[in-house]
Amino acid sequence: MESAGITTRQLAMHIGVTGKTVERWLADAELTPHARNRNDACRALGVDEEMIWPQAVKDRIKSGHHRELIHSYPYRSACPSTVWSELTDDAGSDLFFAGYTNYFLWTQVPAFMETVRRKAAAGCRVRFLLGDPEGDVTRQRETVEDAALTVSTRIRITLEHLDRIGPLDGLEARFSAPEDAINHVSLSVFRFDHDALVTPHLARLVGHDSPLLHLRRQGEGGMFDRFAEHSEELWERGRARAPRLRT
Repeated sequence: MESAGITTRQLAMHIGVTGKTVERWLADAELTPHARNRNDACRALGVDEEMIWPQAVKDRIKSGHHRELIHSYPYRSACPSTVWSELTDDAGSDLFFAGYTNYFLWTQVPAFMETVRRKAAAGCRVRFLLGDPEGDVTRQRETVEDAALTVSTRIRITLEHLDRIGPLDGLEARFSAPEDAINHVSLSVFRFDHDALVTPHLARLVGHDSPLLHLRRQGEGGMFDRFAEHSEELWERGRARAPRLRT
């Protein structure tokens, strides 16, 4: 404040708080103002936040497994299609789509069918874990969602797309086991090598209205590994679905 030639009262006016508030900040080094007030104060004084409130800056820096959360979206539909296409295109060894229907991938990810075909041909393992279109959980979910495009219809659309691609070495599809269906329908995990997009499905909401987390593996036992283990368990207990031969 002395270097900037600003008094307590003037700084308070710049920030939009009372002079008493600024005096409390000066008197108590452990007191950390609101982020907006910190920004206004630093702008008025012409200094970086780290100079005045270094702990606040340190607290914002992710460490350990916290670094695995790259981005969060309140709705899956808020995640740009470019994120999906870039992650799919960049994957070299493992693509695992463990959504219950995976329907949106074919409509929202540009050239998704061609990319899947190209990845499998290049040696990337490509897997689709789907819900059983004839299963009890699928019928129950259809009643809950009450959507015009039913869950079983969305699953069958994915199966039709897979049939157009295959059979192809490196491309696999399974139905989750009946005892796992409720866990599958409530949580979608999409893996792209060491990145994952995870959607926990909320109440009656369809997938695009549920939140989405973008994770990137940073080490053993983190969030990425936890969700990866979940989807792998469902896959191991799943029932293989052979592609329909085209005539």
